[in-house]
Parts: sequence; structure tokens; C-alpha cells
Amino acid sequence: MIKYLLFCWYVILFLSCCEEERPGYATGELIFPDYRNVTIPVDIAPLSFYVNLPEMNENVQVSLSTRTYKLNRQGKEIRFSSLEWRELVTSDSVINVYIQKKIDHLWNCVDSFKIYISSDPIDPYLSYRLIEPGYEVWGNMGIYQRCLANYEEGAIFENSRVKEICVNCHTTNQGNPEEYIFHQRPKPAGTILVKDGVVSKLNTDYSEKIKTLVYPSWHSSGKYIAFSVNKTVQAVHSQHRNRIEVMDLHSDIVILDVQKNILLTSSLLSSADAYETFPCFSSDGKKLYFCSAPAISLPDSFNYVRYHLCSLDVDLEKGTLGSKIDTVIRVDTLNASISFPKISPSGRFMLYTRHAYGNFSIWHRDADLCMFDLHNRREVDTSILNSEETESYHSWSSEGHWIVFSSRRMTGLFTCLYLAHIDSSGHAGKPFLLPQKRSDSYFFQYKSYNVPEFMKGPVRTSEKDLEAVMER
Repeated sequence: MIKYLLFCWYVILFLSCCEEERPGYATGELIFPDYRNVTIPVDIAPLSFYVNLPEMNENVQVSLSTRTYKLNRQGKEIRFSSLEWRELVTSDSVINVYIQKKIDHLWNCVDSFKIYISSDPIDPYLSYRLIEPGYEVWGNMGIYQRCLANYEEGAIFENSRVKEICVNCHTTNQGNPEEYIFHQRPKPAGTILVKDGVVSKLNTDYSEKIKTLVYPSWHSSGKYIAFSVNKTVQAVHSQHRNRIEVMDLHSDIVILDVQKNILLTSSLLSSADAYETFPCFSSDGKKLYFCSAPAISLPDSFNYVRYHLCSLDVDLEKGTLGSKIDTVIRVDTLNASISFPKISPSGRFMLYTRHAYGNFSIWHRDADLCMFDLHNRREVDTSILNSEETESYHSWSSEGHWIVFSSRRMTGLFTCLYLAHIDSSGHAGKPFLLPQKRSDSYFFQYKSYNVPEFMKGPVRTSEKDLEAVMER
């Protein structure tokens, strides 16, 4: 049924996407995607966009100029070659954009804006999952990688190679494409580990309570990975602004010694009186951050579950975990809940998702990105990053000047990826949609982007090698 509905949606979009009629979300601004006054890295693919004017193509022109270089385009679909785009973005730190239309044989400026070029480096690749936005079942899905300097996308692994499996929760060790993990579900279930050129499948059946591992975080040494262990259920709302609820009936955190395949545990991370989830190691590996909520009756009290941001000191080389939990952000006075904590490479900023309740913010329309300055113990304004729809999963670039996050702001249903610049004080720039070769590419994108992560290079492990291990 879900494939049929998605096919119908695809056909409707196709029939409606002619030059004079585009989807409503693409006509709310003068240009789509909205690249006005954004900050971009030098090494980004050309920003193709469409000008939403009723005039015919021959009566619209766009110019982009710096102090030493200029490009002119006739028409409403604006695209650039890699060579001319490279010359433009390397010629100055500011691009001036002018949009004009012809009235009575004279060119009149309709709008002008700037595009700012940052010299701060960005990692060259992204990885993400593409999946249909369903609730109960899935069809074709995969984990993919995208080169940010152009539009090239390739599969790391597609589930069509192993029948009826789900691949999820992929993450690299600090952006290293040669060290990464992902899970496969349901059977033959397991966690796939790629490290030092070797592909292996971890036996995660550690005990009666710990059968599978879920949300991961690599330790900076690469020797340990923290995981949550969750018993998750979901329910569909009949009348609610959020479509579904996903909740944990219980959840704990464990730390895996990758070399020995043994778990480090602590009663502070597996209390029967609390739900612990979303582990996140500090940049220096000396703290483990996580989210924790007091255990209450579920599912009847689902909208009263609120997660604090906590931390625990760790010394994993000695195999010791701290004896006291520090509550970094208490949510009692915020009337909110925290999920997906991600710390900047500098160790100063904690980017997280805030929403009214619960921990699975992906389907919560009120979910926003927030940032906490761990050095000065204060919130940083991130309002520029957020919209009226869901902002959820996010990650930092390895140098800490860029973030990527998923958002449903375009349609309210499908998640797309946005990038934003973060300066040394934590101030965020206006986010911009991941560039595609054509401005209408997203009109025909019927899968959601999920779990975006920066990578320092491409994954080179073959799908065949992954498949051989996954079928064991």
C-alpha cells in the first residue's frame, strides 16, 4: 500500500511540475532553493536555483559578480558548470546576486542579495540513509555517500543485496571512512563493523536483556563505542499534530570494547528508575554525555516523559566509569525534552534537539535544534536554524565550522538535508539546502534523508564484502 501511495504522489508531482506550475513549497520565495544571504564553503557544488517570476524565460536574467569575476544567466532555471562556479567562489569572499526582469524593453532589478564564501574547511563527503517515510514497513533503502564538491552520489550499501533487511544507525569514527559501523535488522540481525580494512559482524547477543545495540557514539581512540540498548514501541495518533509516537519502555547505555568484544557497564547507566539513551563521547574521550528521563508509566503517560542532558566521567584505558552523574541541562523549567546530543570537535558546544516531550524527535513537528556552550554554561541562539516543521538529526564537520541536519521544513513529510556555518563563537549562519544539479530535483525525491554524517573521504569498502559478512 505504501509503495502505491508514494507512486501516486510521485505522479502528481510530475504532472504538476511544469514551468508555470511548481509545488507550493517551491514558490514561497523569489528563488528556490532559498540561497539568499547564506554562507557557503568554497568546496561546495554549484548552487542551482529557480527564479519564481511569471515572466517568460527570455525576460528574466540573473547576474552573479565579485570584484573580479562575473557570470550572467538568461532565464529562470539557473545552473553553472563546475569550472565557472569554481572561478566565481574563489575570486572573492562575497558574491553579489542581481535578479532582473524586462519591462517595456528595459531591464529592472527585482531583487538583490549576497552569498558569503567562508574559508573554513568542510569535510568533502556526507553519508546518509535514504528511506521511504513510512511507519511500519520499508521497501528499498540504503546507506549512501555524497561528494559535496559535486553532485555525485553512490551506495555504501543497499538492502536489495540482502532480502528483507533494514540497515540503520550508521556512523564513522570521527568522520573516518575506513572505520564505521551500522546495524542490520531483523534477521540475521547484528552490527557490522569496518575497522583496519576488516569487515566483521559483532555478536550482540550479550545477555537476556542485551540482544541488540542501537544508538552509537565512537570514542576518540577508536577502541570503544558507546551504545544505547532500547526496547522501543510506537503508536499512531488518530488526532494529533504529530503523526506517530515512538517511545522506549526501557533503555540503558553500555560501552563496547571493540577489540575484545566485551561490554563495560555501570548501574548509573542502566538504572531501573531511569531511561538512559543517546550516548555521546566528549571530544577528548573523558566524558560520556547522554540523555536520561525518570521512568514513568508508558504508554499512557507518553507526553510526560522529558529527558535531561547528563554526563559521566570515564577513563576507558583503565576500564573505569565515574561514580556520579552530572546533570548538564535540566529540563524541568524548560518544559521540554532533549535528544541527539552532539558535541563539537573543540569540545565547547553541544548541539542537540529540543522538543516538548519524549526522545524520538524525528516525527515531532515542534522539534528544534539548540546549542549549549559547555564552557560558559549558557544557551546559544540557534533560531536561524529552525522552522515550523521538524529539525532533528545533526552532526558536526571534523573542523567544527559546519553542521548538517535533517529537516521536514520543505513538505512536512519528507526530510531533506541542510548545511549551516558555525563561527568560533557558536553563531550560526542561515542554513542552505544540499545543492542538486537541477533546482527541481527534490520535486521527484520520494525518499527521506536520514542520519546525515560528515566524512573525511569516500567509503571504499565494496558492497560485496559487506554482503558476505551480513549473510552470516
